[in-house]
Amino acid sequence: MNASDFRRRGKEMVDYVADYLEGIEGRQVYPDVQPGYLRPLIPATAPQEPDTFEDILQDVEKIIMPGVTHWHSPYFFAYFPTASSYPAMLADMLCGAIGCIGFSWAASPACTELETVMMDWLGKMLQLPEAFLAGEAGEGGGVIQGSASEATLVALLAARTKVTRRLQAASPGLTQGAVLEKLVAYASDQVVATLGTTSCCSFDNLLEVGPICHEEDIWLHVDAAYAGSAFICPEFRHLLNGVEFADSFNFNPHKWLLVNFDCSAMWVKRRTDLTGAFKLDPVYLKHSHQGSGLITDYRHWQLPLGRRFRSLKMWFVFRMYGVKGLQAYIRKHVQLSHEFEAFVLQDPRFEVCAEVTLGLVCFRLKGSDGLNEALLERINSARKIHLVPCRLRGQFVLRFAICSRKVESGHVRLAWEHIQGLAAELLAAEEGKAEIKS
Repeated sequence: MNASDFRRRGKEMVDYVADYLEGIEGRQVYPDVQPGYLRPLIPATAPQEPDTFEDILQDVEKIIMPGVTHWHSPYFFAYFPTASSYPAMLADMLCGAIGCIGFSWAASPACTELETVMMDWLGKMLQLPEAFLAGEAGEGGGVIQGSASEATLVALLAARTKVTRRLQAASPGLTQGAVLEKLVAYASDQVVATLGTTSCCSFDNLLEVGPICHEEDIWLHVDAAYAGSAFICPEFRHLLNGVEFADSFNFNPHKWLLVNFDCSAMWVKRRTDLTGAFKLDPVYLKHSHQGSGLITDYRHWQLPLGRRFRSLKMWFVFRMYGVKGLQAYIRKHVQLSHEFEAFVLQDPRFEVCAEVTLGLVCFRLKGSDGLNEALLERINSARKIHLVPCRLRGQFVLRFAICSRKVESGHVRLAWEHIQGLAAELLAAEEGKAEIKS
């Protein structure tokens, strides 16, 4: 494929993507395939001669799309949202074209410097304490990780290294093994201090946890993977109160801030805590500007060596939506979740199982776990909408998460009416069984 072919095929692909997203409502949200469906549909080995672009695109529809769960369908209400926007897609195209491996400032200065500035932009949108920002001479700063899980592991390893070195400095005779066998990590059943838990979007009280960690010199990592995006709205910023006690903080713009996966934003108050744990400095990666204080080499902030130009997605999205546009998007989703909550509360057969704070409603039929498991099975087997469950206080609960960029009130209403219809069928069937037994 030469540049001329790329121009033509690129336009065709943009049209295909635009058509896919514009018509996604008409696609079955959850695929009707069995494990192993794909292998018999493609050759056992790669082709010796090139295939045509037309054939590949046809196979996308014939082979790939039947096995796709359409996360951006307005009838997808499972898990949490995964962000998607046209500006982010365009930025990803540019990222692929530039194709740098940004392990150091010298490897591509713009890749490093834009990330530092974008993380400051985002930190200011959240009103993070100044200590978390790089600025021109700050000790903290932000980095893009691949996922919240990765950020949590990075924070854990950095904390372990910091404490180990501190104890060894105080007691030079201590071996690393002797230190490690005494270290303790404190966690709840949601892993770390969490703002917006996966199960029900509940919030730990950082104003209670934080001072204790501060007094005891314990590293506090705060995970707001889903909920963090909402903190750009002033009415939700109070949920972040107490972050000033944290040593590291993370959330995923790739969940709810219209920046396509992967983009997990992590900040630390002292970047030397990360670089001290992960520093890798072979001679072939050194350059004349390192250590100047004006730049950073992000390979020292993460587990992998290489990294993509992910900050381009943030730059495009923040500029093309503006803070006000992003706030409006968050507020719309929260409003839709309250609309669904109101539907549930109006039906005496159902109950809401947790406070609805952001875009997630946890609900269930009043009755046994088996009844709710059967309802979820009917919902997902019908494949008109898609939900997943959780367990709260020992009970089986259904989660209804507002996810799609395209979802509207009408979709929420249709989803509820569909759930009501399936519940009525289920309850009638259960009543029939009870009559037969009696």
